[in-house]
Order: sequence, then C-alpha cells, then structure tokens
Amino acid sequence: MADQERTEDFAQLLARLRDTYGVTDSEISRRIGVSTGTVNHWTHRRRAPKRDNLQALAAAFPRFTEEEIFAAAGRETPGPMSADSEARMLELWRDLTAEQQRAKEIEMRALGEANRTGR
Repeated sequence: MADQERTEDFAQLLARLRDTYGVTDSEISRRIGVSTGTVNHWTHRRRAPKRDNLQALAAAFPRFTEEEIFAAAGRETPGPMSADSEARMLELWRDLTAEQQRAKEIEMRALGEANRTGR
C-alpha cells in the first residue's frame, strides 16, 4: 500500500457499495455476520474493520474485489493460503524449538500489526 495511492477511504467504499447493491447497513451486517453497530462504526470512521470482515465483504459483494476493499481500508491484501501451503507451514513450524516458535510468533504478530496499521 505504500506505493499505491488511495483514492477513497473505507467509509466512502461502503457508501459506494450501498449504492451499487441497493443495501442498507443492516443488510451488509447480515450478509457478513457482524452487528449493524459495527458497520455503523465503519461508516462513521470510528473503528477499522478486521481482515475477516474485509474478506467477508468481498465474498458477499463480488463487484468489489478484495484488493479494492483492503486498499480502501488502508491495508494490503493478505496472500493466499491454500491447504497445501498451510500444511507446509505447519510442517516447518513443527521443526522449530519452543524458543524459535515463540520468536516467530512475535515476528508474525508484528508483521500482522504492521499490515493492519499500514506501517
């Protein structure tokens, strides 16, 4: 996201989504499994959505891509995780010592936080 220009923020994307699909915040919340209050917080820029919610929006409203939704939220789209990829990661994880696993977990949390905050 550092090199990309964001032309609309997440609240603006939600407004465009409501117009495109003719839905209300209640309908958006129902389709993605969050409360209407949560969608309202996003609409009024009080809270940022979680990764799962962004992905759920893309699945429920396919005219909007994950890339577009994540960009509006100021975040980069997570890489894909196939079952094979997940199995390989778990195999690698099992070869690490307990101390190495703790260190990698800290590193992964820091990377995830950087993705969420755009830093």
